[in-house]
Amino acid sequence: MAEAYIVGAVRTPGGKKNGSLSKIHPADLGAKIIDELVKRTGIPAEKIDDVIFGCVGQNGAQAGNVARNAILSSSLPESVPGTTVDRQCGSSQQAIHFAAQAVMSGTQDIVIAGGVEVMSLVPIGSNVIDSYKAGHGQPSNSEGMEQRYPGIKFSQFTGAEMIAKQWGMKKEDIDAFAFNSHKKAADATNAGKFTNEIMPVEYVDDEGNTQTLTVDEGIRFDADLAAMSSLKTIAEGGVITAANASQITDGAAAIMIVNEKALKELGLTPRARIHTLSVVGDDPIKMLTGPIPATKKALERSGLSIEDIDLYEVNEAFAPVPMAWAQEVGADLNKLNVNGGACALGHPLGGTGAKLMTTLLHELERTGGKYGLQAICEGGGTANATIIERM
Repeated sequence: MAEAYIVGAVRTPGGKKNGSLSKIHPADLGAKIIDELVKRTGIPAEKIDDVIFGCVGQNGAQAGNVARNAILSSSLPESVPGTTVDRQCGSSQQAIHFAAQAVMSGTQDIVIAGGVEVMSLVPIGSNVIDSYKAGHGQPSNSEGMEQRYPGIKFSQFTGAEMIAKQWGMKKEDIDAFAFNSHKKAADATNAGKFTNEIMPVEYVDDEGNTQTLTVDEGIRFDADLAAMSSLKTIAEGGVITAANASQITDGAAAIMIVNEKALKELGLTPRARIHTLSVVGDDPIKMLTGPIPATKKALERSGLSIEDIDLYEVNEAFAPVPMAWAQEVGADLNKLNVNGGACALGHPLGGTGAKLMTTLLHELERTGGKYGLQAICEGGGTANATIIERM
């Protein structure tokens, strides 16, 4: 069977809400990461067959196929096409899957998979809210959905609370998980573990001076568990707070995926093989439990056990998500999000899948691990899981 290989992976730092990256147009941020990836891999730009980008808020500055607009904002020739996909929070992980499937099929040889989201400029949910205000309807009030799920208001916050309740989680344990995410991220940053995977990004500050962002802005280097635990819960009597949920983040990431033909023709060195892909649909009301069956499906297809996997990256949309996942699949918490997760590093929606894959690959290389598994929960109750094998 044909194989898909990763030969390059890079991400921007995560910019906090209204922070350093907030005034950069999404197409320009996407262009920066594309150009950096091409530079790092040394692949001739005209050889790239496609660019597949994930983006959730496809309105405003992110409308009109942001992948193609990023290409036209980059140094890539006009001959390189691009398309934008939306599998909610797993959009750029799905982009990786589509890219892998394309090169494995032989219909394409070199594909960039990535994603971008500038949430400061295009806020989460603004595509729904703006359309509703304009009288263009709502996505979840179709006759069929209302008959199938009468009276249900789909909400990620409700889903997170349901997960915490179902798995018997205490708020203090959830807060401690989020606190440890910040601690791990701070320790990793101070140790320089993210240096190789991050592309420094220049921006203009409020005084008109050019600055460079080199580290993730959302990390609380002085995180205090007591202070985090004191925050008001989003729902009365609930457990979810701003501290144990993912951060609104601006960012982009990109992965270069090729087949064996491209490896040989261009003399490329593979860094990882895409071992197994899975995607599932799950309960849309709980919404966030999909990584559990997606992981089980990936492990079954791969012939590997959870113990065989050296590192796991499971998106911290809310802290209960990876906590429940670890319980259900029997994962070793010492292998989970070892350099922190979205509670600390942020969750740039459509860019998160490629961001996590970049981190997973670099950490496998740093530690000498062989297998890495990534899973992301997604709006609508779907989830992707990906297993890679370091070469």
